[in-house]
Amino acid sequence: MRFELFIATRYLRAKRRQAVIGVITAISVFGVAAGVASLIIALAITNGMRRDLQARLLGSTSHIELMRVAGDGIRDWHELLYRVRKQPHVTAAAPGLYGQVLVSLGPRSGGALVKGIVLHDERTVSDLLQSVREGSADALASGGNAALPPIVLGSDLTETLGAKPGDSIVVTSPQGGLTPLGIQPRFARYRLVGIFHSGFYQYDSTYAFVRLADAQRLFSEPDLVSVISIKVDDLYRAAGISQEIEAVAGPGYQTSNWMQQNRELFRALRLEQVVTFIVIGLIVCVAALNILIALTMLVMEKTRDIAVLMSFGVRSDQIRKIFLAQGLLISLTGTALGLAVGLATAWAGSHYRFIHLSAEVYSIDYLPFAPRWFHVVTVSGVSLLTALLATLYPSSAAARILPAEALRYE
Repeated sequence: MRFELFIATRYLRAKRRQAVIGVITAISVFGVAAGVASLIIALAITNGMRRDLQARLLGSTSHIELMRVAGDGIRDWHELLYRVRKQPHVTAAAPGLYGQVLVSLGPRSGGALVKGIVLHDERTVSDLLQSVREGSADALASGGNAALPPIVLGSDLTETLGAKPGDSIVVTSPQGGLTPLGIQPRFARYRLVGIFHSGFYQYDSTYAFVRLADAQRLFSEPDLVSVISIKVDDLYRAAGISQEIEAVAGPGYQTSNWMQQNRELFRALRLEQVVTFIVIGLIVCVAALNILIALTMLVMEKTRDIAVLMSFGVRSDQIRKIFLAQGLLISLTGTALGLAVGLATAWAGSHYRFIHLSAEVYSIDYLPFAPRWFHVVTVSGVSLLTALLATLYPSSAAARILPAEALRYE
């Protein structure tokens, strides 16, 4: 063991004439530990929120959506769908027809976004129908009951309606027909064949799926789709691939990708992560001030010992290193303890999901944890650097002690 580190550890373990120095040192260790643990947990939560929201968004929607600029729908969609599927980097494409409707069961009702789909194609671009918990979505692929075509609803929407598989659901479209009494809404009855639960409130509370042909009849739009949903092999190149698809589709078409649709959400999450790091990092700064106070008081207590060491030939830079080593030992102990607590808490939260959230407020129904090694290294580095800065003044003060002045009255 080097001389400076040996003396530093002896000073930390030795009994002190002023007990308050030991108390402040212990507070410094636990302060660093609390700050590091809080930062690891907070960053794990923000990273988990970002990861889960992105995963659910990309699992529930396509990477790119192609639509008409005028918004009047795509009529030559068969030939366009074939051309889009042949493009490089496109792994899947599916037609869809969207429409706002009112769904009701008896006296209960709720707004919904109906999507007419081709089941086999839809499953290649979205995972929503893979999360059916009650019933089955397979009826959307078959002819089914001609009198009651099938429909699949989100779990929160069915809870609002009080519906269960097998119930007859009334779907009312505002795009009605002209009658002698004026424009009347068009409605149709559907049989609820499945209930999906994605855990993402936006989808579970508003989405409904029917067969494409049934949606076209409901909205009186024969052989028309409103969007072509596309999956690509590299989701982070979606912007560039979107431009290629627009060129293939020709004039009058536009695309939107998942980054454009969720830009504000992910920007807010990044800002939240930065603000969280700054705010909780103040705990580490407070702990560093405690280290500064403890070492300053220790220098005052050990003035005579330092003078004796210097009279024996110990150099000023060695005295400085002794107190730098003390500060780093305090910080290392606190950082190691904080990392252990923070990572253990993050692992338990990720594994057991013991913190539940309101899906209506946070879009997901549990608090996700996803610690990253980059954050672990960054937090550890910031903690050690802050402690090093806090030790500069007391170590410099110790190195400036004059042995003759300190031992004059001994």
